[in-house]
Order: sequence, then structure tokens, then C-alpha cells
Amino acid sequence: MNVSGERIFSAPRATVWRVLNDPASMAKVMPGVEGFDVHDSGRWTANVKIPLGLGGLRMKVDMEKTEEREPEFAKMAIKGTGVGAMLNMVTSFDLREADGACAMAWSAEVKIAGPVGSMGQRVLQPIVNQQVENVLSALEVQVQEALRAE
Repeated sequence: MNVSGERIFSAPRATVWRVLNDPASMAKVMPGVEGFDVHDSGRWTANVKIPLGLGGLRMKVDMEKTEEREPEFAKMAIKGTGVGAMLNMVTSFDLREADGACAMAWSAEVKIAGPVGSMGQRVLQPIVNQQVENVLSALEVQVQEALRAE
């Protein structure tokens, strides 16, 4: 399943870049984070409870930055394992200046295997879309907090 979009942040590109590359800030935008470990500047692990309809799916999620061109582009590979599902995701973002703001074009290719994945795209797509919107809204909060701290 592929998802993509664009978001405008009322902040300089450098601020948005800093937030997107700060593991502590990213832990605050991920849904259901119960624990977060930073291995180095390009690798993190999170224990999450992903909201899925009536219940939640607990997963260990390993994130690794695979490409970076500061301050405009980054790409990550994300692998998650949990009871009933395996998650593989490649996500990236492009940042550009936009009349004093920052425009972020983002995309993610999401693959879910196991019983949860067998629910099919028709069932999973609305859940993924809702989680993406939650992440982007939380990212906006983190960007505004970083802007106030500058």
C-alpha cells in the first residue's frame, strides 16, 4: 500500500529538518510509543502499540535512516515485528522553502504480512490514513514547539 502527500509548516526548513531528524521529537509523533531507544544518529528502535480498530497490535519497530541530503531529503527503512503481523515500510520526505514556510512532500510504501495483513487494503487503508494524519498533526505540534524554543 502506498501513501503520499504534502504538508506546509509555518516554520523555516531548518527547523522542520531538525525536528524530523531528532529521535526524541519523532518518538512523540509516533502513535502508541511505549518505549524508544536511540542506537546512533541513524538507527532507532521503538516499542509501540499500534491502534487497529478494536484493539492494538504491539510491535518492536526498528528504524534506519538509509539516505540523507541535509536539509532537504531523508529516507528510512522501518521493520516491525509483533504477534500477528510483520511490517516493512520505506518512507521518505523532501523539504523545500515555500514563501517563508516549509513544504514537505512525503511518501511511504507500507507492507503488512501475517493475519493483520490478510485483512486487506480495503480494511487497512482507512486505518493507515488516520494514523498518517495523527502523525502529521503531532509533527506540526513538535515543529511549533521547536520554533518557540529557538
